[in-house]
Amino acid sequence: PAVLPGLLLCVQGDSLTILQAPGYVSFQKGDWPISGEKIPDMVALTMGFSVQEDLSWPGLRAGQLFQRPRANMLVVVRGVDSLALPQNVASYPLENPVPFTLDSVAETVHSLFAEDTPVVLQLAPSEERLYMLGKANAVFEDLPVTLQQIRSRLSQDGSVLASLPLNSLNRNAEADLLFLSEVQVLHDITALLQRHRHLAQDHSPDLYSLELSGLEELGRRYGQDSQQYRDATAILANVLQKFGEDVFGLYGGSAVVEVVTVKSFEAPLTRKSRSILESKQISNPGSPYNLAYKYNFNYAVIFNIVLWLMIILALAVIVISYNLWNMDPGYDSIIYRMTNQKIRLD
Repeated sequence: PAVLPGLLLCVQGDSLTILQAPGYVSFQKGDWPISGEKIPDMVALTMGFSVQEDLSWPGLRAGQLFQRPRANMLVVVRGVDSLALPQNVASYPLENPVPFTLDSVAETVHSLFAEDTPVVLQLAPSEERLYMLGKANAVFEDLPVTLQQIRSRLSQDGSVLASLPLNSLNRNAEADLLFLSEVQVLHDITALLQRHRHLAQDHSPDLYSLELSGLEELGRRYGQDSQQYRDATAILANVLQKFGEDVFGLYGGSAVVEVVTVKSFEAPLTRKSRSILESKQISNPGSPYNLAYKYNFNYAVIFNIVLWLMIILALAVIVISYNLWNMDPGYDSIIYRMTNQKIRLD
C-alpha cells in the first residue's frame, strides 16, 4: 500500500503538544484548552472514527474521509508536569486532568475490524496490568509483563542499561529499577514491532496504550528537586522522543503517538484487565469475564429481517395447510382425477 504521511502528538501535563501531523489531519495553532476526558474522542477523530458527542474544540479540523493513520500509541506518564519534547507543530492547554482510557476506541477498532484482527495492546508495568487483543497475542507474547520479568530482562543482552547514561540513578534501588524497567518496555515494544513490520501493511488500525509511573515513584522516593528525578526526567524525554520517531517510522509515517504527562490525576481510575496467561478460548475476546459482546448497531436491522421473514414463512405454511385441508381430490388434484377416469374406463 502507499505510504501515508503520519501524525505524532504529545500531551504534556497541562498542555497538548502536536509534534508531527500529516496533511490530512489539520491542527490549528491557538490556546484552545482541551479537557482530559475529551482526549479519547480526539484520538478517535484523528483515526477517522465517529464519536457519540461532537468535539466542540477548534484545535482539530475535519480531515479527509478516506485517509486515516494506521496506528495510535498513547503513553501516559504520571508524576511530572511536562517533558522537554521539542519540534512541535502546535500546543494547547490541558485542563481537568481526570483519568481516561482508550477503551471506547478499542471497542470501535474491534467492532469495525474484527475480521482483520487488529493489534490492541494496553499495558501498565507498575501495576502488572496487561490487555491484548487480535494479533497482539502473537506479536507481544514474549513481552515481559510482570516486574520480575522486566527486571530479569534488564540483566540480559540488549538491555537499555548498556546504552543509557544512568548518572545519579542506581540500578539496585527499587524506585530506580521501576523507572528503568518501564524504559526497557518501550525499547522492547519497538524491537518487536521491527521484527513484525507486516503489522503496518494491513488495513486495520492498531491501538497501543501504555501507562508509566516510574517518575512518580522517583519523586516520592527522592523528591522532585533531587538529582535522580531530574536525570530520570531527561532520560525519559529523550527515550520518548526516539520511541515516537521509531513507531512513526515503522508505520511508514502513518501513526499517531501521544504522550500524556500528569503530575497527579484528580480522581482514582479503576479498570478491568486481563492477564496474558488467561485462557484465550472465550466467547468474547474483548471481555475478561466471558461476557457477551457490546450492543451492535446492526442488531435492529438483523432483528427486523429475521422477524418478518419468520412471519412470512409462518403465514405461507398456514395458507398452504388450509388449502390442502379443504382440497377436493376429485376436482383439485390431477392425480385423483386421472385415477377416477381410469376406473370408469375399466
